[in-house]
Amino acid sequence: MKKETYESQKAFAGDKKPSMLRRCVGHDYTGRQIYMITMVTEGRRPLFGHVSGRSDASEADLDAPRIILSELGRRVAEEWWNTSTHHPEIEVVDLQMMPDHFHGILFVKEKMERPLGMALRGFKQSCNRHYRELILGQPPVPSVSSSPSVPSVALSTQQTERQPKRDRRGEDRSHGLLFARGYNDRLLLRSGQLDTWLNYLKDNPRRLLMKREHPDFFRVQRNLSMAGITFSAIGNRFLLNRPVRLQVQCSRRLTKDEIQAKVQYYLSAARQGAVLVSPAISPGEKAVMRAAFDEGLSLVYLQENGFTSLAKPGGARMEACAKGQLLILAPWEHHNERLAIRRDQCLVLNDIARRLCE
Repeated sequence: MKKETYESQKAFAGDKKPSMLRRCVGHDYTGRQIYMITMVTEGRRPLFGHVSGRSDASEADLDAPRIILSELGRRVAEEWWNTSTHHPEIEVVDLQMMPDHFHGILFVKEKMERPLGMALRGFKQSCNRHYRELILGQPPVPSVSSSPSVPSVALSTQQTERQPKRDRRGEDRSHGLLFARGYNDRLLLRSGQLDTWLNYLKDNPRRLLMKREHPDFFRVQRNLSMAGITFSAIGNRFLLNRPVRLQVQCSRRLTKDEIQAKVQYYLSAARQGAVLVSPAISPGEKAVMRAAFDEGLSLVYLQENGFTSLAKPGGARMEACAKGQLLILAPWEHHNERLAIRRDQCLVLNDIARRLCE
């Protein structure tokens, strides 16, 4: 297959620029819903504290991974937990502070008069007051009543200067002082998703320590070239230098017994040092790659969706990357949309796997 065929696939998601800050189109942000919210500091500055401990320490160990909050981090956490005080319709489920961002879970229990984004904007503005006091050294400014009975001439010069700053489109940017503009939200849509979120939040400090202990395996690598194809990648790129790389490709027509025979064949080869390469599309390919993964064998996994700059592998894949047993390759750009993989993309990925193993 010619190189231009791979290049032409990059446009499959359209021309929309990827962004993790878009709201869900058509969703009612005033209705009952559980969300996971992520906000990052402007410039990813580690203002909230630092992570301490060892990634391999158990929870009961004195060196267990944990976040040690700064005074600003402590105040931001307090503002988050006090959300229900200002908005009784919202229940705070959980929070995980990190040095330069936080993840929080909110439950909108009943219909809100205004969208959730307005409550989050108020949260940001409250955090900005702490930021101005603690980081910029500015004295706290009392809130000014919005009542029509308060004449505008009563505002001091200092307060006037702190009126919302607006960008070229006239949008208020004052709430982006401490945090970067916008935020990421995820909607709870499936059974078991909340437990996944809670575990993810709890595991964040350990994951950060793992990234610091193995930086090369967790940094998104761009323009990685192999077999005439350019990839973005996460994981142990040196797996591509191993002398034996074996493509895993199984027909969808295989019976359960035939799939098990394939699993045993590929596991035997991997135990002898072969690196298994596959997009794991068919049931047989999934079974082989899952069994090899569970056994800690070396894998190169091809995926249809690319990586954002701050992407990191989830769950057990992060453990596998830390051990150097996994490389994830993406020949195409990242997209936010949940798209079902197309048949032509499956064919391309299987052909890429073949070329990587030649």
